[in-house]
Amino acid sequence: MAERTVLIGSTHGLHARPARLFTQAASDSGLEVTLAANGGTVVDAASILGVISLGINFGDAVTLTAEGADADLVLASLAALLTTDHDAQA
Repeated sequence: MAERTVLIGSTHGLHARPARLFTQAASDSGLEVTLAANGGTVVDAASILGVISLGINFGDAVTLTAEGADADLVLASLAALLTTDHDAQA
């Protein structure tokens, strides 16, 4: 199992737009990916409702885990999405 902890880069946290980008990428990966935040609550990273329910804000630390072939590459890609400030992009 691969694991990576990152800080959220979007100025307004993991709200609908960045959460949609993240959950779609997690789903497209074909791996079972989880996201943990705020006291250890763990959700399926492909579930937009689960991700948004965590109430993740700018600068919060979150932990991603994935299992399977290329798990490290998948986590690197997902981590890049989480650390990008999607609110700064037009």
